[in-house]
Formats: sequence, structure tokens, C-alpha cells
Amino acid sequence: MRVKIKRLDPSFPLPAYHTAESAAFDIASAEEKTIATRAVTLVRTGLIIEAPHGYFLMLSARSSLARKKGLILANGIGIVDRDYSGPKDEIMLSLYNFTGREVKIEKGERLAQGMFFPIERVEWEEVRELRKNSRGGFGSTG
Repeated sequence: MRVKIKRLDPSFPLPAYHTAESAAFDIASAEEKTIATRAVTLVRTGLIIEAPHGYFLMLSARSSLARKKGLILANGIGIVDRDYSGPKDEIMLSLYNFTGREVKIEKGERLAQGMFFPIERVEWEEVRELRKNSRGGFGSTG
């Protein structure tokens, strides 16, 4: 799959898969930044990415981000729509510092990972009833 990408700083490396069987590519910070304790901060990636037709880009935290840095993606995951690819549509990482101390981010530090997923649009079929019985709520199956 070929994907269009624009680096706002041409000297900054492109996102990369770091092993032969990595499912996702790593995305790094394009800036140094200090994130205050229990604060949400936007961190620049320096990237504008246009997903191929019929796809979106999903961002998630690298698996070590919480353990090593005390950070998580504030919204859990990020969804980057294909049409978020204009000249000012830089991908930003919304990071939450859940620690009791400031956390410093270095330029070039890998913070997130990205994957492309196909989009399946739905048409709603409104009905009066779906099932006769309810299964139960959170934790109801044990």
C-alpha cells in the first residue's frame, strides 16, 4: 500500500516499522516538550498523512509509554480521517501525564504507533426490537 506523507521538517525521519514483523509503525515527537503532572498536552509529530481511499489511520500509544514515561494517549486511541490531510493538518499526539512529576519528551522520541484500517460505512436499518432476551451488562458473563 502506498501512502502519501508530508514531513514538515524534511530532515526528520519518516515513521518506520522497527522489526520485520511489526504490525504498526512508530511515530516520534517532532519537538522537545515537558508535560506537567496530570496534564494533557498536544505533542507535534511534524507529519501530515493522507490515508489511502477507503482507509483511516489509527494511532495508539507504544506499549512501553505508560511504564517507561508515565504517559498515555489522552483519548485512548486516535482516529485520523483521510480528509485530515490539508496543509495545516499536522498529526498531534494528545498525551496525558498520570504521574506526580513532570515528564520530559525528547525530539525524536518514539511515542505512538500507527496502523491503517479499512473503513466499512454502514446504512442504518431501524427496527422495533432486536432480540427477545437481554444478555446482561458489564461483567455479567463472569
